[in-house]
Amino acid sequence: MIFQDNVIKEYLKNVYFITGTPCGGKTTISRELAKRHHLSVYDIDEQFADHQKVSDAAFQPSMNKVFKDADEFFGRTVEEYQKWLIDNTREQLDFVFLDLIRLSQNEIVLCDCHLTVEEAEKYTEPSRIVFLINEPSNLIEDYCNRPDHQGFSDFINSASDIEKAKATCNATLRALNEKRYNKIKNSNYLWIERKENSTVDETVRKVELHFGLINMDPLEIRKVDRDTGLAEKLIHFVENFSWDDVKEHTLWMLRTWVFSDWETVFVAMTGGQIVGMTSIMKADYYPLPEIYPWISCVFVTEEYRGHRISEKLIDFANIYAKEKGFNRTYIPSGQIGLYEKYGYHYLKDIVNYGNGTDRLYVKELG
Repeated sequence: MIFQDNVIKEYLKNVYFITGTPCGGKTTISRELAKRHHLSVYDIDEQFADHQKVSDAAFQPSMNKVFKDADEFFGRTVEEYQKWLIDNTREQLDFVFLDLIRLSQNEIVLCDCHLTVEEAEKYTEPSRIVFLINEPSNLIEDYCNRPDHQGFSDFINSASDIEKAKATCNATLRALNEKRYNKIKNSNYLWIERKENSTVDETVRKVELHFGLINMDPLEIRKVDRDTGLAEKLIHFVENFSWDDVKEHTLWMLRTWVFSDWETVFVAMTGGQIVGMTSIMKADYYPLPEIYPWISCVFVTEEYRGHRISEKLIDFANIYAKEKGFNRTYIPSGQIGLYEKYGYHYLKDIVNYGNGTDRLYVKELG
C-alpha cells in the first residue's frame, strides 16, 4: 500500500519536527521544549533498534546490514558509508511516520529527526519544523564527546586505527552535511545556527515562538522616515540579518536614503523589536523603468517566520500604494507558489542586471 504525501502531511499535523545537522542542538532543544510544555519527544535514533527488529532485509537492506567490528564498519569508503547512512534514514522513515501518526492523534509530539528540506516540503508545513544547524567541520569530536553518544564513542575507539576511523567518519559526515547545511541556509524554513555564544534559553524561545507554544507580542507595521530612531534601528536590524546577498546594498540605500517621492520602507515590529521589513520602489534589480511600483526586499527574521508577517507587510505596502494612486504592484521572484497566496499572479519572465531570469508577479489593487 502506498500513501500519498498529502495524506501523510494531514495525519502528521500534530507533529513538530526538530531537525537539522549533527551537533546543531536537536536533542537539547527538543528535551527542553518538552520539559517546559509537558510534551512528548520522539527521538528516531532511540527507536532504531525496535524498528530494526520488525524490518525485513528484503525491504530494508541497509537497516539489516551487519558489521563484525569497528574496523569493518569504518573501513568503508566515504561514499559507501554516506550511502549507507542515507539509505538507513530513508528505510526507517516509514516506521517513523507510522509511529508518529499513532502517537500524535490527540496530542502534540516533538520529533527529534533527520528530515531534509525536500522531505519537509512533502510531509509538513513550515510552521511545524525548525532546522538546528552546525557548521560541518570537525563534527566527529563534538559527536563523540556528548554523554548520550557514549556507545558510539566506545565503538569508534575500539577500531585498530582510531584516528583513521575518526577521519573516515568525519569526512563522511562532512560530505553528507555540507550540501544539506547550505541548502537549509538558502531555504525559507526557520533555521538556527549553533554558535559559541548560543544559549539554550535563546534558542528555545525562538523555537517556542515559531511553533506557537508561546504567544507573540502584538504585531505592528510602521512606515520608516529618514533620520529617525526607527531608521537607525532598521539599519541595525539589516546589519545583523541573514540575507547576505542583499545586506550591503540595503545598508547603502538606508544610510544614504536613496528613497524619493513616494518610495519608502516599512517594518514589522513586535515587543519593540523589528522582525521584518519591505520597501516600495520605483525601480528594482531589473532594466524595466516602465514597470513600477515594486514591492522589494521582503524579509522576516527566521524565528518569526510562519506567522504570516510577510503577507502583512505586503498588504500594508499595497494599501500605501493604493493611497498614492497606484492600481497595481509588482514583485519579482524565483519562487513558484508563494506570492500567489498573497493575491499575485504570474505575468512573465524577466531578466535582471546579473543576466539571471526571474518571474514577475503582479497584483491588481482594485
